[in-house]
Amino acid sequence: MAPRAAGKNVVLGVTGGIAAYKAVEVCRRLVEEGAHVVPVLTEDALRFVGEVTFSALASEPCRHSLWDDVEAIPHTRLGKGAALVLVAPATARFLGCYAAGIADGLLLATVLATRAPVVVCPAMHSEMWEHPAVQDNVSALVRRGVHVVQPSEGRLAGGDVGTGRMAEPADIVDAAMAVLEAGPGGAVGRGRDLEGKRVLVSAGGTREPIDPVRFIGNRSSGKQGHAVAEVASERGAQVVLVTTTGLPGPPGATVLRVDTAAEMEAALLEQAGQADVVVMAAAVADFRPKEPPVKKLARSEGLPEIVLEPTPDILAGLSRRRHEGQVLVGFAAETHELARRAAAKLAAKGVDLIVANDVSLPGAGFDHDTNAVTILGADGERKEVPLTSKREVANAVLDTVVQHLGARGRRAPGRRD
Repeated sequence: MAPRAAGKNVVLGVTGGIAAYKAVEVCRRLVEEGAHVVPVLTEDALRFVGEVTFSALASEPCRHSLWDDVEAIPHTRLGKGAALVLVAPATARFLGCYAAGIADGLLLATVLATRAPVVVCPAMHSEMWEHPAVQDNVSALVRRGVHVVQPSEGRLAGGDVGTGRMAEPADIVDAAMAVLEAGPGGAVGRGRDLEGKRVLVSAGGTREPIDPVRFIGNRSSGKQGHAVAEVASERGAQVVLVTTTGLPGPPGATVLRVDTAAEMEAALLEQAGQADVVVMAAAVADFRPKEPPVKKLARSEGLPEIVLEPTPDILAGLSRRRHEGQVLVGFAAETHELARRAAAKLAAKGVDLIVANDVSLPGAGFDHDTNAVTILGADGERKEVPLTSKREVANAVLDTVVQHLGARGRRAPGRRD
């Protein structure tokens, strides 16, 4: 396969975080893709990695200062000559300075001086990534056209586990290649094909209280729903995410936190009327305790009798209330008879698409970063998505959604979104 970045100049920015060691692998992969790589390290990055390593792997010697040679305006030369600027890792400090337009050092001056696409790969502790100031800065950058490769959940510095771990080098390079292929104004993934559309996504498993401290729930992590929201945002959509999880939403999205099926139903019904697309990826409990006590149940009081009642059928309710032109997508997590049960749900709920997955398969479904699904359409279409990342599953689902939106637009050319 031909190198994807042959002849392209890529400025690789590295800032001062522990994830800087991964940037060495990013550099190597970019060179393998045929890119002419110019590494630019901040002074703090040099505390974690050595410039000799990058100089040896890259296409030019490492740069780290506005004053490290006789060239008068190195940032302008770097910015004008770049087909892409990729910053991995991007620390909270870098994101804040970039959002505020502060040219503090060679790398920040370069990203402010360039008109090439810029991709940033945040990496920091969970508390920092979730801080409103950081999220506001990222949102501002996204609005200005900066591409963000979302951090993942995993082991962080100091042994903690959470969201904020920099994406893996292979995923970062794939995202960079997609931006190069799209050219100026392009987006990570399939492009801005959802620009101007409103996408409503649900994620996570509901929790139905048994008493004030216990609940009936399920094993859904919400990762698939959050992946759909992130990819939809990257593809230009205005996203509203209704979630039961503590995972951060994509920059610029409206995130509504809920717990129970009733709370989720209320939030979705309130938002659905303005949505062009509704993706019901949440795992909603089928039953809930009818009259949970207001005080904690005690073992000493004996085994309680818990009377269950059905929770609202949110997907069917959304189907009954949807407006003309809206695309409605449901999810079906099954353990057996996948095709039959998914087809039955597709017909019963009156939706456009059902995304079915067998959660008993290794690596698929709950709490994994990967998934394998079958996408069934009310028009008889069927698409198999083999085991892949949940982001790629999200892209496959949204590819199908875009096809449906296009078909409806052709049938109703006068529709105003």
